[in-house]
Amino acid sequence: MERYVGFSGKRNRCFCCMGKTVVDAEYQEEIEKARRDLRALIFNKTCAPIMLRLAFHDAGTYCKHTQTGGPNGSIRKPEEFEQSCNKGLKVAIDFCEEIKSKHPKISYADIFQLAGVVAVEITGGPTIDFIPGRKDSNECTEEGRLPDLEKGPIHLMDTLKRMVLCYMDFVALSGAHVMDRTQKNRSNFDGPWTDKPLKFDNSYFINLLREYREELVWHEPQALVRREFLNLLIGESDGTSLIPSDRTMMTFDEFRCDVMKYAEIPELFLKEYAQAHKKLSELGFIKKPPFHLYHKMKKNKKSYVLPQTIAGVIIVASIIMVWYRVKEK
Repeated sequence: MERYVGFSGKRNRCFCCMGKTVVDAEYQEEIEKARRDLRALIFNKTCAPIMLRLAFHDAGTYCKHTQTGGPNGSIRKPEEFEQSCNKGLKVAIDFCEEIKSKHPKISYADIFQLAGVVAVEITGGPTIDFIPGRKDSNECTEEGRLPDLEKGPIHLMDTLKRMVLCYMDFVALSGAHVMDRTQKNRSNFDGPWTDKPLKFDNSYFINLLREYREELVWHEPQALVRREFLNLLIGESDGTSLIPSDRTMMTFDEFRCDVMKYAEIPELFLKEYAQAHKKLSELGFIKKPPFHLYHKMKKNKKSYVLPQTIAGVIIVASIIMVWYRVKEK
């Protein structure tokens, strides 16, 4: 993607447009300081799972039809964090308040999403590209915006379309369950999703295959070989806990194929998770140049078009003149 870089005329203030959000150098410096503080806080408080959940729940309310919700920091408001789907997130919001008090220039929206990025990285997950510049909103969304696996695959597919996410994005993001455990006071279930919580890897998908191995359908010519490979890969039950809603991941081919793919190729899961996480964290987050730079870009574009047009006319005229001279001789 083409990128235009300009300066506002103020010292130490630059704009990166057409693919990078507009933030000044001072704001970017604060982001890096906040990243370091978040790293220390998440490590000391052992709170990576709930910080990632906060980032997901703030961003997951986006609606492309109304252009509302998304990663705008509105989850900090009681009208939103007191919704049943956001039980327990006040703890993470309070942790982020500590960072906000040190870096008041940064928006809550950026702090929440940066916390999610750091939570993944500090537990061994992939590095996720983070672009700052989100604006805070005081407008809270109604309950029911977040994906709810217990409502079945049709609801899930409709929700993903509303959020502008694809099936692969959802499956990859679901792999983040590896960092957490089910909580009795949130889902009425209790137990870890994997035997290594707080370690970011592909074991969530291995556990899914282990739990529902008898329901797998084999269509490939080498089905028996593939099945034996997966049986060797997933092994026997390790006592981890899967909740009924996890079953949705194995209901349709669109989800099940990606589950098997990520279980077999951990490197692919990490790569596609990073892409899906970035996409989720930027839903509705419009990146465009400032007004005066936008017109400067249009003006520059026109200045290139005019000389090219004149040069083309001259070349055509020269060819015609040469052709007539040759014809007269």
